[in-house]
Amino acid sequence: MKGIDAEGSFDPTTGENPALIRNNNDGVWVSQRARPRRNRKSAGIRGMVRECIVTPNNFIYPLFIHEDTDSNVDIPSMPGCQRHTLDSMLKEVGESLELGVNTFVLFPKVPDHLKTNLGVEAYNPEGIVPRAIRMIKEKYPEATVVTDVALDPYSDQGHDGVVENGKILNDVTINQLCKQVVCQARAGADIVAPSDMMDGRVKAIRDALDSEGFTDVSILSYTAKYASAYYGPFRDALDSHPGFGDKKTYQQDPANGREALIEADLDAMEGAD
Repeated sequence: MKGIDAEGSFDPTTGENPALIRNNNDGVWVSQRARPRRNRKSAGIRGMVRECIVTPNNFIYPLFIHEDTDSNVDIPSMPGCQRHTLDSMLKEVGESLELGVNTFVLFPKVPDHLKTNLGVEAYNPEGIVPRAIRMIKEKYPEATVVTDVALDPYSDQGHDGVVENGKILNDVTINQLCKQVVCQARAGADIVAPSDMMDGRVKAIRDALDSEGFTDVSILSYTAKYASAYYGPFRDALDSHPGFGDKKTYQQDPANGREALIEADLDAMEGAD
């Protein structure tokens, strides 16, 4: 451009070692072939090359379910959210499908009298989650149903695993989780989502599913789950706060980023989808 600079000002295109050059039309030219801004020059181009697009089909709707009463129950720490009855759950699924939300993850609030240290209610075929899965798949077969895999909703200890002498047992817990995922797969779950953070659980779950013929059931792993207060409202929704201590011996330290990458690599190698 000419005619706008003060006379005698520095010209980057002149001198023995000019910073810039001029093109065939005498315009300032940075001699660079790769120009990423070309892909941003218009709304049409930006839309064509956009890598991430969020639509309702990308959402997973968490549904909290219960059978304590015949009505929905508000969750005070989650304003606007409720524990749904199974009938209300079906209504939510139907309305969400009409809006393009096709995937649902189920979180149960289990009555205290059904909770045990081994979490045996987690693999009761007539438990609330297997029945909810069957109800959804019978009425809305096109819906994708995801299940949470962990023992804390079913544990009288309030932990994600089996407890012995104040310690959460890794391998014994995985034994129970394998029973849980097979039960959920038999009910019709499309995806199982282990949130327990036990070491080696993804491989064991994959093998358990495959050995029972459920090779098409996917695993959506909670790969890097931190020991965070942000889970407080979810624990309120499920009535699953730890009965003692905290979850820091199995959930991650938020200060450790490298550890999250290790967990992700392990889950991928073990068969997470």
